[in-house]
Amino acid sequence: MNNSVTNTARLLWAGLRALLVLTLVTGVIYPLVVTGIAQGLFRDQANGSETKADGKVVGSSLIGQSYNLPLEKGQETPEPDLKWFQGRPQNGLGTNSVNTRYSLILSGATNRSADNKDLVDWVTAAKAAVVKDNSVNGYTVKPSEVPADAVTSSGSGLDPDISPQYADIQVHRVAEKNGLPVDRVEKLVDDHTEGRTLGFMGEPRVNVLELNTALRELLAKS
Repeated sequence: MNNSVTNTARLLWAGLRALLVLTLVTGVIYPLVVTGIAQGLFRDQANGSETKADGKVVGSSLIGQSYNLPLEKGQETPEPDLKWFQGRPQNGLGTNSVNTRYSLILSGATNRSADNKDLVDWVTAAKAAVVKDNSVNGYTVKPSEVPADAVTSSGSGLDPDISPQYADIQVHRVAEKNGLPVDRVEKLVDDHTEGRTLGFMGEPRVNVLELNTALRELLAKS
C-alpha cells in the first residue's frame, strides 16, 4: 500500500515538473526570445508597420484608409476629399451593419463575375468619377488613361497601394486643390513609388497613406 502511494506521488511530482518545465520553456522563454528577435531585427513589422505623422501613429502602411469629406445630412456615402490622393474603391466590403470602407472588422472581395451588371455599373461609374475629379484646368484625363486599380477593389478590399499610373493622374488635381506646383507633387509620387519586390515579384506601387503623410508635411512647410 505504501509503495503504491509512493509511486503515485512520484508520478504526480514527475508530471508536475514536466508541466512546469514545459510552461516555462514554451510559455515564457520561447515567447520572450521570439519577441526579442522580432523587436531587434523586424521592429517595424512586429509593431504593425506603423506610419507616423507629427510623432503620432496615423495608421498602418499595410491597411488602406479612406480620405473623405465629413458625411453631410441626407448623404449615405461621403464624398472624397479631393485635396488628398485617393486609394482604390472598397466595393468588396459592401454595405452592412458591421463595417464599410476600411473599417477593420471585415474584409473581402466583390466575388462578382466580369459580366455581372452590378460590377459593370460600379466600374463604369467609378471610371467616370475618376475622369471628372482629376480633370482640372490645363489637364484632362482620358478614359483610356484610367488604370484598373482606380475602378476596382482588391481581393481584401483593404489594399493600401495604388499603381503609379493612378497616382500620376491625380497629381494635377492634388496640386490645384492645395495650391502647390505640379512638379513638387510629381516628385512626391516619384519618391514614394516602390518597384517590384526583389525586382521581379508583384507590380510597382505607391502607398497612399505614406504619400498623403508626405503631402501633409509638404503643406505644413509651404
